[in-house]
Amino acid sequence: MNKLFVTGLLIFSALNVISQTKNQIKFTAKIANRNSDTLVIQGKDFKQVIPIDKKETFVASFDAPKGFYVFSDGIESSRLYLKPNSEVNLTMNAKEFDETIVYKGKGVEESNFLAQQALRNEKLEEAYSKEPAEFAVILEAKNKTDKESLEKGAFDPEFVTAMKGNFERFNEFAIRNYESAAKANKFTGKPSPEFDYENFKGGKTKLADLKGKYVYIDLWATWCAPCRAEIPYLQKIEEKYHGKNIEFVSISIDKSKDNEKWKKFVTDKNLGGIQLFADKDWESEFVTSYGVTGIPRFILIDPNGNVVNADAARPSTPELQTQLDSLLN
Repeated sequence: MNKLFVTGLLIFSALNVISQTKNQIKFTAKIANRNSDTLVIQGKDFKQVIPIDKKETFVASFDAPKGFYVFSDGIESSRLYLKPNSEVNLTMNAKEFDETIVYKGKGVEESNFLAQQALRNEKLEEAYSKEPAEFAVILEAKNKTDKESLEKGAFDPEFVTAMKGNFERFNEFAIRNYESAAKANKFTGKPSPEFDYENFKGGKTKLADLKGKYVYIDLWATWCAPCRAEIPYLQKIEEKYHGKNIEFVSISIDKSKDNEKWKKFVTDKNLGGIQLFADKDWESEFVTSYGVTGIPRFILIDPNGNVVNADAARPSTPELQTQLDSLLN
């Protein structure tokens, strides 16, 4: 799952519960190449943990109000919609998480719509490199497809109403994201903004201190679940390129009051690389200079201090290793 979809989940959070009445739900999932032995379904004031059984299947029966939910395997997440007396049978391949989600059973029409809409949302990112007029055309075409698909389906009326509101919010979000990406693209090949932040190991560290090496920067926070999900992948990347001409820098944008929480997290998780703490969380000059609107955000800088990519690939994607191999080998 990419950044656009992750933030889309946050947009959706306000739509969680349609009805307070709880209804019996039967849920089954077969997941190839799974990331975990546990699935978690979450909604507003609701959490259902489903362990895998001896048949390599996730099976559970539980009571839940009608509404929007998110299921997660600890690494990736996706949306679903639960209705009274639903019998949900999910199949997917975790290596192609969003692309392979299929729901069968009773009351799954809305969940399949959400899975397909997620793919349309992700595909929109490909248009972020386009000129403004072309992006506007692509976005309008996507909006039209979303609305037509919703109108053609036999969906729960309350689902339809909620989705129409979500379309409007997502459209606003996509425009902001496009503007942020356009700003990031303007940095390519130009000197990076500087930072001078508290180092977990003591003292302060400047970007200028790292000149002569590539610098891969992770903007994150202890409260950010998608950020935490990238940590195992980042640790593997750090290990693979240990001794190469690159420094891995993680900059926390936690609030000042959570400085000790950050230090404890770094210690408990045995985080490597250079661990820094930004001076003014979201309002830190380095963060605002890059127009950051969501985290995690990754930035790649060359040995001369110039920006290679102001919105670089995540550690969990193969694109990052491909790029680093081309630069470092």
